[in-house]
Amino acid sequence: QVQLVESGGGLVQPGGSLRLSCAASGFTFSSYVMRWYRQAPGKERELVAFISSGGAGTNYADSVKGRFTVSRDNAKKTVYLQMNMLKPEDTAVYYCNVNILHGYWGQGTQVTVSS
Repeated sequence: QVQLVESGGGLVQPGGSLRLSCAASGFTFSSYVMRWYRQAPGKERELVAFISSGGAGTNYADSVKGRFTVSRDNAKKTVYLQMNMLKPEDTAVYYCNVNILHGYWGQGTQVTVSS
């Protein structure tokens, strides 16, 4: 079955960096667009970034452009989110997602940006 497992979250000071990972299994990883979402307390889940199946195409929410970079390693069946220059408003639970007939989600990883 499809499984997505996020890791790499934590507590970081403003201006700091984190690298999230999402390990995938149960489907042909290299055939699918992968997405990162986040959900802050009291807010709706929002799309942060996505990457094409081959990795050549990426897109970002305006709020993270120039600070976040999405990448993938199809051999390792893993998608990454490098987050730099983190701000308190980046605090959220971050989820990876794949749509295969319907959406699959990981359990999420908490990112907290605070001094």
